[in-house]
Amino acid sequence: MSKILFAVVAAAAALGSAVLVLSSCEQATVSSAAGYGPTPTLPAPNPGLFPTVHIAPAVGWPKGVTPTAVDGMKVTEFAEGFDHPRWLHVLPNGDVLVAESNAPAKPDAGFSLKGWVMGLVMARAGAGVPSADRITLLRDADGDGVAETRTLFLENLHSPFGMALIGATLYVANTDAIVAFPYETGATRITAPAKTIVALPAGPINHHWTKDIIASPDGTRLFATIGSNSNVGDNGMAAEENRAAVLEITLATQKVRLFASGLRNPNGLAWQPETGALWVAVNERDEIGSDLVPDYMTSVRDGGFYGWPYSYYGQHVDARPQPARPDLVVSAIVPDYALGAHTGSLGLTFNTGALFPASYKNGAFIGQHGSWNREPPSGYKVIFVPFAGGKPSGDPQDILTGFVNAKDQAMGRPVGVAIDRRGALLVADDVGNKVWRVVPDGTGR
Repeated sequence: MSKILFAVVAAAAALGSAVLVLSSCEQATVSSAAGYGPTPTLPAPNPGLFPTVHIAPAVGWPKGVTPTAVDGMKVTEFAEGFDHPRWLHVLPNGDVLVAESNAPAKPDAGFSLKGWVMGLVMARAGAGVPSADRITLLRDADGDGVAETRTLFLENLHSPFGMALIGATLYVANTDAIVAFPYETGATRITAPAKTIVALPAGPINHHWTKDIIASPDGTRLFATIGSNSNVGDNGMAAEENRAAVLEITLATQKVRLFASGLRNPNGLAWQPETGALWVAVNERDEIGSDLVPDYMTSVRDGGFYGWPYSYYGQHVDARPQPARPDLVVSAIVPDYALGAHTGSLGLTFNTGALFPASYKNGAFIGQHGSWNREPPSGYKVIFVPFAGGKPSGDPQDILTGFVNAKDQAMGRPVGVAIDRRGALLVADDVGNKVWRVVPDGTGR
């Protein structure tokens, strides 16, 4: 099997094929749409001879080409020329912070077949480059929907991702720590040294390296997402301490508490505007087929357990982690809303602005980075899920599509999403190296 795997990967890489595919004829048996909603279709696991790898190679956007906005919306380029723009944060004065980031360098642990294959996959996905380790500030002072001011805001970070402003302090989630900087309204650059608030789980494996943060409404705490150190506990559960979790950090004492667990790779955090509940977007596990397991978004309960690695979507047992933990599975919470298998749902923000039609009020925008191990591919778009009474209330709606061209090449991959001061939707595109802006047709700003 190893010789076959080597041969197929090497041939695909050498030929520069449009799509790198490895599978044992495994492919989805249910439609992509069936993997969305509060009760997604969950067929039996179908692991195949070896995992499916099907990824659209990154090529970037041809000049003048943009994603396709849904009817009634228009998309324009807010800013370009980044180095893997991953995450966005809108400051109170309207300035937009863009975290330009990639996976941190790993220590040389010697050759492994799986590591080699994943290196090829990530390189073709556009992620096999060093991290820029900086945050760029964008300003659209004249309100025309294009950032005319761009400055290097922070540098010498360590795979930065989440950002949060509390009063006069800006917090940044590096891959290994939350750090703080003094901030003055209107500042376009910070040169003060970083102050470490708390260390975050990292280490030599650091399988899921992105860490998002969000401030509590009263400004006394931060919540941080920590992804798992493996797919399904492959490195032993000792390597998963305080991972696959949302952590709560009390700023006055710098005390860290496990807030919720069993969340394989949580990313985007957001406060639901109607209920005040904390929500998160979660990437689920791989290697049991193209139909499993749906990514999801869910409200996060204090002390809640969401199944990983022992079960998925509630109490559907995953037989791979051993020893089994039926005592934990029985308490696994069913997520609120599935977002499709392997869609790479990373970004999450609620529409708190007034620019979009009333049907968009308080609903969720989700950035779907796109699959690498589903046949056919899924994600590679931005979607919207309507909410009513603080809960999802309808089917997902495509907002931005067209990130993959007719040759199955990725011109872009959406990640972080945010609502700007005027109510428009901003989308970070870490393959296209742009930030897009979406507004309703006829909007002159």
